[in-house]
Amino acid sequence: MPARFSIAHVTPYPWEEADNQVNAHVRAVSEELSRRGHRVLVLAPSRSQELVRASRRALRAARGDGQRMLEGSDGGAPAVVAVGEVLDVPGGARRRPAALPIDVARTIEELLGTVELDFVHVHEPFAPSTSNAALRHSRALNVGSFHSPNERLLSTLVARRVVESFFGRLDARTASLPQTAELMRRHFPGEYTLIADGAGAATELEQIYATLAARRHSSEGDPALRRRLAKRALIEVDLHMHTDHSHDCATPVEVLLSTARAQGLGAIAVTDHNEISGALEARAQAEEARVKVIVGEEVKTAGQGEVIGLFIEEKIPRGLTLEETVGEIKRQGGLVYVPHPFDRLHSVPDYEHLLPILEHIDAIEVFNSRVAIGAFNDEAARFAAKYRIVCGAGSDSHVPQGLGSARIRMRDFEGPAEFMQSLRDADILTRPSSLLYVQALKFLQTKATPASAQRASRARRVRRAKRATARQRRRGARKD
Repeated sequence: MPARFSIAHVTPYPWEEADNQVNAHVRAVSEELSRRGHRVLVLAPSRSQELVRASRRALRAARGDGQRMLEGSDGGAPAVVAVGEVLDVPGGARRRPAALPIDVARTIEELLGTVELDFVHVHEPFAPSTSNAALRHSRALNVGSFHSPNERLLSTLVARRVVESFFGRLDARTASLPQTAELMRRHFPGEYTLIADGAGAATELEQIYATLAARRHSSEGDPALRRRLAKRALIEVDLHMHTDHSHDCATPVEVLLSTARAQGLGAIAVTDHNEISGALEARAQAEEARVKVIVGEEVKTAGQGEVIGLFIEEKIPRGLTLEETVGEIKRQGGLVYVPHPFDRLHSVPDYEHLLPILEHIDAIEVFNSRVAIGAFNDEAARFAAKYRIVCGAGSDSHVPQGLGSARIRMRDFEGPAEFMQSLRDADILTRPSSLLYVQALKFLQTKATPASAQRASRARRVRRAKRATARQRRRGARKD
């Protein structure tokens, strides 16, 4: 029995344009997929105020139960949702597209945030349009279809590199004509599957959907392990931080552990840059500090960003390919944790790098306190959601003052298997912090202070941390 999916087909053209070739294709494919048992929505602009009002009433009624929008859409009659009134998209002699009305973009954002979908299939997703807005807000697997071989559509685009990066959100691309595929490859390189508009398109799209869906991670976990962990205490964990074993951090291991304990953290992952010695040193002192330490390393690959190995025992050299680095983490029995994956201000892997290693990723960092632009964290959350990857978070602290600003509340664990099951059911907690403040502290501690003063400061901080740890142990002993 083939899988049944929830699919939204999005067209940029007013739905009343019955003679529009893209709309005709969307209508035919959507009806056929619906007849085959898939639940199908068609999202389109409209010239009908009545249809727009009816669609928005239905969306309001579905708040809290988004699947109501899909009811009855699997019997050959896909549900048409008019997302707003808009003028025609660029065409004919017109060269400059009109801005997409704010209410249309908001409606699309609300709908895609309300209705759980397997796929968002966008047609001609050039900006500004409903298709482009849907791709922007989608948390599902994305398929993009390009129909017109006319270069006029591309001539309206600016910031081509931004558009190319944006099209990176597409998990599959199709083209209706060989000329269209050639045009798109020239401007936006990628793999374009040739699927002609007309009979047979639904079957070919079904195959694409099934292939993409098979790449999603299992969301089931281990029920027996979940029951066992349910009896454990809840602890708070920070999965990303650094010590002075990193080249850009001046925090001694003793200070890190003392601060972690004072912040109420039950476990931490020490993930120094291209170094494991700080994590091993922290683990050796963990029992005294009463903080569990996961040994990790944040490894810089050969031009493909950084990746963190958790629960490893040996240093992994920098400069390997992403695939080689992941292979080394797995060889050690560790977990592959992807930090700040879409932060353009860091050395990061992007869609093109993550997709080849998708099946080897254990968890992805969807919140990093040092990410300056919130949209980068949002992008990570979207990627995790559509591939059902377990989510993590960390402060990425390079100074003690930032420690614990992002943390995870999860069941206590022993070893990688229990950690992963506990992380599946965890809650991500964040607290306001000043990025400018912690970045200034990092600069002062690592760049602006002479080496001799850094050594003296380190000695003082270690002494204070040891005294604090001793006091914490005495208080713990009295409680016991």
